[in-house]
Amino acid sequence: MAMTSLDHRSLILASTSPFRRDLLARLGFPFTVQAPDTDETPQPGEDAAALVARLAAGKAQAAARHHPAALIIGSDQAAVLDDEIIGKPGDHERALAQLRRASGRTMTFYTGLCLLDSASGRQQVTVEPFRVVFRTLTESQIEDYLRREQPYHCAGSFKSEGLGIALFERLEGDDPTSLIGLPLIRLIRMLEAAGMTVL
Repeated sequence: MAMTSLDHRSLILASTSPFRRDLLARLGFPFTVQAPDTDETPQPGEDAAALVARLAAGKAQAAARHHPAALIIGSDQAAVLDDEIIGKPGDHERALAQLRRASGRTMTFYTGLCLLDSASGRQQVTVEPFRVVFRTLTESQIEDYLRREQPYHCAGSFKSEGLGIALFERLEGDDPTSLIGLPLIRLIRMLEAAGMTVL
């Protein structure tokens, strides 16, 4: 596999998410992780798509202060149900409430992606939507799932790359990796536009 980078710049992932780190590793590039220092508070009237686009760019820009000649990837995600952003549950009771509410319904995930060339200041930003259609779930199915996988740090209260797949009727979207937190199909195009080739 041929891998080239423009001016031999480093690739930085502005995220501490182990899910994003594992996804980026699939592309075979060496990269460094930089924890971004960003305020993730939504602005008044800001919808999910605008929020994740702003935060993805903000994370990349925060990492650029430490890496002035790199390609920096920022990403952020929000789950939406009934026009309301659904956060990470944090505990069993909140996860139970989220999955009860989602049962038989569609939850939309918006994943913001930014690739920033910190040497030139050029950035590419996009938002990838992805819809999850839930099966109609019984109380025992929800409880069994939560006890087995404990997805309390995941927006929407599931891990689609794990047993969470059993909760779904179907998935709708262009890039299944966007649901996990880093849309690789779009990222590959961005990297190519910035001078890096994957294949």
